[in-house]
Amino acid sequence: MKLVTKVLSALVLGSVANLTLAQDATNLDQLLSQLEKGQIAQSKENQQREAEFDARKAEQDQMLASARNTRDNAVNLSTELEATFQNNEIKIGNRTDALNKRMGELKELFGVLQQVSGDLRSKFQTSVVSAQIPGRGVFLDEFAQSMGSSSKLASIEEIERLWFELQREMTESGKVHTFTREVVAADGSKSDQEVVRVGGFNLVSQGKYLEYIDETGSVAELIRQPTGRYLNTAADLSESNGQQTAFALDPTSGSILGLLVQAPDTQERVDQGGPVGYVILALGAIGLLIALERFISLFLVSSKVKRQVKTDVASNDNPLGRVMLVKDQNKNADTETLELKLSERILAEVPKLTNRLTLIKIISVVAPLIGLLGTVTGMINTFQAITLFGTGDPKLMAGGISQALVTTVLGLVVAIPMVFISTLLNTLSRGIITTLQQQSAGIIAERAENEVLKLKGA
Repeated sequence: MKLVTKVLSALVLGSVANLTLAQDATNLDQLLSQLEKGQIAQSKENQQREAEFDARKAEQDQMLASARNTRDNAVNLSTELEATFQNNEIKIGNRTDALNKRMGELKELFGVLQQVSGDLRSKFQTSVVSAQIPGRGVFLDEFAQSMGSSSKLASIEEIERLWFELQREMTESGKVHTFTREVVAADGSKSDQEVVRVGGFNLVSQGKYLEYIDETGSVAELIRQPTGRYLNTAADLSESNGQQTAFALDPTSGSILGLLVQAPDTQERVDQGGPVGYVILALGAIGLLIALERFISLFLVSSKVKRQVKTDVASNDNPLGRVMLVKDQNKNADTETLELKLSERILAEVPKLTNRLTLIKIISVVAPLIGLLGTVTGMINTFQAITLFGTGDPKLMAGGISQALVTTVLGLVVAIPMVFISTLLNTLSRGIITTLQQQSAGIIAERAENEVLKLKGA
């Protein structure tokens, strides 16, 4: 290739030289003479180049033969390597089949071991036993990774260690053990405390329930503790000193306890009712105050009336005494006039006895209606939320409906006692009024009887 390039360059240079000479000539004879000289010089140069090309021809043939030899060697090596590759594939396949045959049921065993190690690792993440015996998951992670690799099989020591961890978890699940370790309080402070572990179910310290956090390997107090009766059993367990005691056990290892602490208490339920709930409770408080005042007043009046029934001396401190005073003040009146006077006195006493009882009855009727109003308003808000966010989250709908129903519950809680209280107070007041009417009828009958006797005597 280089030789051809040189020949072409020489031809181009010769042509350029001839053109230069042709440009220097002044007439045709000079031009012809110059062209002859140029052809002679060019012929000599071409002969020289041809000689050089013939001299290098042998070298080019030798290079071509060397390249062909190198190509032939590469082709032979490729053929040998391809044959070796095919033979190795056959050997690998044969040995893989032989390995699978020899492994037999061991592959299923190792698969079961890998599954068991994964399940046990998940168990350790939530087991409170890990709070007392940390670091058990490290071995299981390494074991699962080694079992996941096809190049390494489980050793006898690893299988025995897996069995040991299973047996230790079962054994510790049946023990109540006390140990000391760092506990994170609800306010974030840390301190070493004596912790009581109840099997694989619960952790208790200083009368409070604890939780084990696998991500950080720490033990912390529940931010919200369950109700008092469960805390009482936890306190009794902490102070039992090895004696048998009742304890609220969570067999789900914290799931039920988590639901209990998430459940809202009474104050939070009331707060869910919002302004409508507060109005209902205010009406209930007003109704209770009125009922208390009316009950005390009617009880005292009833006691005085009962004492007045037992004596003929009229007293001005009770309704019956004031009715009897009408008889004393109208000794000479006829029966009809006295009856009218007594009826007037009784009618004057009735409003005092039934005062504000109607208001209690109104509260018993209005409270559930206000609760229903709050429920309807809450349902409207819930359906608006569903319109905006859809029905993909059932908790959103359940939470809104639950809050909406709180007002209805509050209304019923206020109305039901108010109905009983209203009935009780009406019974007391009606009893006093009935006593007044009976005594009034007796006074009229006595006066009529006296008049009849006077007429017969006359």
